[in-house]
Amino acid sequence: MRVGVLTGGRDCPGLNAVVRAVVRKGVQEYGLEFVGFVDGWRGPLEGETVPLDIPAVRGTLPRGGTILGSSRTDPLRQPDGVRRIRDNLAKHEVGALITIGGRDTLGTAARLAADHGLPCVAVPKTIDNDVPGTDCTLGFDTAVGVATEAIDRLHTTAESHKRVLVVEVMGGETGWIALRSGLAGGANVVLIPEQPFDVDQVCAWVTSRFRASYAPIVVVADGAVPRDGSVAPGPWPGYAAGGARLSGVGDWLAGEIERRTGKEARTTVLGHVQRGGSPSAFDRWLATRFGLHAVDAVHEGDFGTMVALRGTDIVRVPLAEATGPLKTVDPWLYAEAGVFFG
Repeated sequence: MRVGVLTGGRDCPGLNAVVRAVVRKGVQEYGLEFVGFVDGWRGPLEGETVPLDIPAVRGTLPRGGTILGSSRTDPLRQPDGVRRIRDNLAKHEVGALITIGGRDTLGTAARLAADHGLPCVAVPKTIDNDVPGTDCTLGFDTAVGVATEAIDRLHTTAESHKRVLVVEVMGGETGWIALRSGLAGGANVVLIPEQPFDVDQVCAWVTSRFRASYAPIVVVADGAVPRDGSVAPGPWPGYAAGGARLSGVGDWLAGEIERRTGKEARTTVLGHVQRGGSPSAFDRWLATRFGLHAVDAVHEGDFGTMVALRGTDIVRVPLAEATGPLKTVDPWLYAEAGVFFG
């Protein structure tokens, strides 16, 4: 059998490690052939491929980004997208497709599998960690590590200048990166999308820290919003997937803190640095295991499934689970962090 592999959506560390594991085990143990589709769903849509064999994946375990390229192309938005994918899979004699992606990419795979019978096996990746059905997604641990290191570094400059430093991290509609890195980095306030915040309360926490002769760090997820609705993320016209392009709440919040408390405030927006660079040791381990189990599912013909982390086990769940409600931060999990605020 020839198997196609694609990496869709936004990039994250560890994608190449998945591809490497898929190819290594598929070739060595099952005698499979592989072809890489470039730039996410654009590859099978346009029939654009690259060779994918053991030499092609050699040395890619620590490499960030994706050797296959990525995009936010949605073939289901094309009137003849399904037909074109079928034709191109047949043209390249591809009998199965391993899709590595986040909610959008996996949602497309789920619909193609359920509604059109395409033989898909999925691997969940996103730094946002918002895919249901898995305890952790690929790329999340690396993003948390990058954010934590940044917070560690900012403590010293905050203390040196007696400033409030607001750190804006990614996360989309969820606060997993903010909560995990904020706790690990010793932030004094963590704000997440799941819990709209009170600006006056944030300012009270900031003032409290200064009374204790301590310059505070405020970590805010890019999708977080104030309770009074005075600022909110919104869709940007022309954005590829039609979703909201987030960023800006950090600058707005720093301005409000400075205006209301009289304390100097500055913002650091980590942005895409959280996506780049080499994957952490955990993400290399997770990516490798995801890849090994994904190719097992292909070999066994268990299509329409997604590999997932449950505890320390890699299991298979119905791919439809990836299209369920967002995996958000539980209120109790956020509440237990509140002891460190202020």
